[in-house]
Amino acid sequence: MRSIENLLAEYDESHGHPVNKLLHWICVPLIMFSLLGLFWYLRVPLPEPAPRVLNGAVILIAFALIYYMLLAPRLAAGMLLVSGVMLAVLFVVDRSDLSLAGLSIGIFILAWIGQFIGHHVEGRKPSFLKDVQFLLIGPLWLLAFVYRRLRIAY
Repeated sequence: MRSIENLLAEYDESHGHPVNKLLHWICVPLIMFSLLGLFWYLRVPLPEPAPRVLNGAVILIAFALIYYMLLAPRLAAGMLLVSGVMLAVLFVVDRSDLSLAGLSIGIFILAWIGQFIGHHVEGRKPSFLKDVQFLLIGPLWLLAFVYRRLRIAY
């Protein structure tokens, strides 16, 4: 497995243009949120009276966090916090009059359009076309920037 430093440096190579960076700051969290929103509906049947908190979004986060722990435990801790906030918002939206599925699909499509516009401006292909694990590195790339700004080692 490549080191987190190598993965972040390789991801950074195709994300240098300011417009592309800005679009990634907007679109990567939105894609993550919308993907969790879509996985929210994959329910895991549990015997009563177990709480209904286990769904596809929670399982997806669990697997991503295992991968993140192997790469950089401190970044994984930050992603746990980010994921927890997203799950809380999904919980609220799911109990509102809004359609979580419709909202998630709309956000997912628009955010991916934004990503591809950014890469068109950049003039480089998205990293995940070369290696699918970069779909998981995008959120870490943003969080690593925040960590560096706050002088938190990862």
